[in-house]
Amino acid sequence: MKGLTKCIILGIVLVLCVSAVSAFSVSTVSIDPSGDLVPGTPVIVSFKADFADSGTETFPSSDSLQMLTDLESPKWTWTLLLNGVENPRPQAGGKMLELSGWDLSYPSRSIEESVRVTLEGKAPSVTSTSNKTLIKIQEMDSRNNPITSSLVSYTRLVVNTGEVTTLISSRNSDLQTYRAHIEEKAAMDIDTSAAEAKYNEAKQKIDAAQALPSTQFTTALNYLNAAQTSIADGEKLLDKSWAENEVANAQVPINNVDVLIGYFKGNQSTANDARLAPITTKRELAAGYISNANDDIANGNYAQARIKAQDAFAKGNESYNDALDFKKQLESSWNPLAGVGKIFSSSVIIIVVGVIVVVLVIVGVIIYRKRSRWDELG
Repeated sequence: MKGLTKCIILGIVLVLCVSAVSAFSVSTVSIDPSGDLVPGTPVIVSFKADFADSGTETFPSSDSLQMLTDLESPKWTWTLLLNGVENPRPQAGGKMLELSGWDLSYPSRSIEESVRVTLEGKAPSVTSTSNKTLIKIQEMDSRNNPITSSLVSYTRLVVNTGEVTTLISSRNSDLQTYRAHIEEKAAMDIDTSAAEAKYNEAKQKIDAAQALPSTQFTTALNYLNAAQTSIADGEKLLDKSWAENEVANAQVPINNVDVLIGYFKGNQSTANDARLAPITTKRELAAGYISNANDDIANGNYAQARIKAQDAFAKGNESYNDALDFKKQLESSWNPLAGVGKIFSSSVIIIVVGVIVVVLVIVGVIIYRKRSRWDELG
């Protein structure tokens, strides 16, 4: 009893397996035109379906061969080939062509059977660029359920040309904004050479996309995506150059104070002066900010690097000004006349000049009188 049950189950499984196997194969597929499609473009699809030898019949009489399309105004022309002899069938319209198993079923031992199909239609209208089915071929069982292993499908991208135009306009706008950023940084004496190279890359890609026919949507999209990448990379390069420029500016007061610190430490009278310690401390803080800024640049944190560089500049400048004040104090203590100039105001200078003039006049009068007396004694 158990053996009989196993045999029945095995038989059911075998039947199911047989019914799930596709009874046909598709060959010599041709699609004209190639590439992406614009709505309204005439399309011709042709193929040949060869029916397998199932042992008793060429195609299951209870099944059907179903063909579907998204093309508009489709026309189906098909021919049944039996042992190489063509048997044309009437032309049909509609989105679906279904050939019944009754028409396709022949004894497999004596017949070689195939079907040649030509589909003509137009690419459908689309609200957005998307893939549309040109032809889908599938065997349906007696309950009108698809046999998944039999599915053959060909799709093609149908382009909404307005999207391409809009995208090109958007990329051109992005490029203009990027151009303004480059000029802005150039005015700040920032190196923009690398950013300029990326600008030229992006412009070339946009121009290339604009020159393509609408049917080459995929190529145009690739160009526009590449342009977007170039612009984004260029903005990063600008940001990096800006950060590097800030670091270079921050290094200037540090270099200046290093010269003064070296002067002070090289002089025995000031090498261990307590007033030098806070100057050196501020200088070290500035150098630390510079180091952190360089680390941020290496890690791509350009905005943070600029903040650290600005902190470095402020602290370095503070250290340098303190060093200059220290130097002036030293010069004042070494030269007692160094502060004399501060005593004289503009009014004092006027008085001094006036005294000098009076003295010169008196001297002139005395000399004149002496000469006059000598002339009288003559």
